[in-house]
Amino acid sequence: MDYSVFDPGDGPAVFGILIVGAIVAGLALWVEFTWSPPTWLHLLLWIPLICILTFVVLRLAKSALLVLQYKHRAGEGRLE
Repeated sequence: MDYSVFDPGDGPAVFGILIVGAIVAGLALWVEFTWSPPTWLHLLLWIPLICILTFVVLRLAKSALLVLQYKHRAGEGRLE
């Protein structure tokens, strides 16, 4: 299968930023207001979580957009 015709562009990155940002920001606020840990503990918690979630969400979002492009036969605009 030739994957050169598929171009998800920046869509997966945008979805990843929005989804991971909302999850981590919500959890960080909840932890801060519930337990008030020191700053180093926030860094220890959220940096690895951001990295892991970013890789997972980016991979899933890119796969989903490629599948949707294939399913709907999306391609470059053509004038006939």
